[in-house]
Amino acid sequence: MGISMDERHTLRVRLRRLRREAAKFGTVGALGFLVNVAVFNLCLHGLGLAPVRSGVMATAVAIGTNYLGNRYWTYRHSDKSRMSREAGLFLLFSGVGLVIENGALAVSHYALGFTSPLADNIAKNVVGMGIATVFRFWSYRTWVFRGGSAGGRALDVPAEKKREDRRVLLK
Repeated sequence: MGISMDERHTLRVRLRRLRREAAKFGTVGALGFLVNVAVFNLCLHGLGLAPVRSGVMATAVAIGTNYLGNRYWTYRHSDKSRMSREAGLFLLFSGVGLVIENGALAVSHYALGFTSPLADNIAKNVVGMGIATVFRFWSYRTWVFRGGSAGGRALDVPAEKKREDRRVLLK
């Protein structure tokens, strides 16, 4: 039950693409993180808004930044014929991420009573964003930007082969 040389090569190619995709996603995410943290702290400390309101506004601005970066860089090779569907799914999954991210802030600030600026930033921008990032990466590559660099479209791989490759990666 060994893996053939062809299957090993295919797996190596897929893993290389997945690493490249994750690196690009991470770069876009890092920019989004900076935008998110800056807007959050500006709203919270500069404008004096409530923590969760500041968090939601910051996340919304970062979502726009991340969509542009992911659409036009990370997943630029994915199918562009369904961009309205893609944008809708992106907003849906980003909204779930927004709830995860700011839910962690709400629990920390209001339920647990950790109300310092440092605690708010850790709850939202470390714990909440960390969990939400994992969810977003999975949902964007699985549902939103299908057929991108990791989806095999660049090599014009048949759909059945893509499913087989994905099964190998997920084992």
